[in-house]
Amino acid sequence: MPDWNSLLYQAKENGSVYDILRRQYLKELYELTNRNVIIYYSGWLQKPLRDKNFSFFTSINDNDKNGFMTTIHELDRTKGLDLILHTPGGDAAATESLVYYLRQMFGDIRAIIPQLAMSAGTMIAMSCRTIVMGKQSSLGPCCSSSPLSLSSASRSELLSCIL
Repeated sequence: MPDWNSLLYQAKENGSVYDILRRQYLKELYELTNRNVIIYYSGWLQKPLRDKNFSFFTSINDNDKNGFMTTIHELDRTKGLDLILHTPGGDAAATESLVYYLRQMFGDIRAIIPQLAMSAGTMIAMSCRTIVMGKQSSLGPCCSSSPLSLSSASRSELLSCIL
């Protein structure tokens, strides 16, 4: 029988029950679609606003691009990307940079919105080739005070999606 430290190490290696379930369903989605799958989410609906820096840790910001780069590094880019989004939004410039990066890495990106993608999260979803939503899913308004600059081709694609 293992000692307490061995059990703690094993628990840390395997992750929480939520991590185990998350990995299981991500694997099932991958096996069903044969596409790369990444989740971008935060616990912003479950955590109360504690201080002025809280939104930095739950919103899209420049640090997220590094996380995406690390995650994408060894993926097969010919398989496309399923991007599961659950976010309150965030910084428009960081979002634009992230979208540009993802589009350079993958020719076909599909956004999957299980619940909410607000503001900059909506911008990311709208930049994808396809958006998959359930009856309970919502896209939010895009903040007009910090516009995302789009090329004329991207604007026409965006308008054709809306119309």
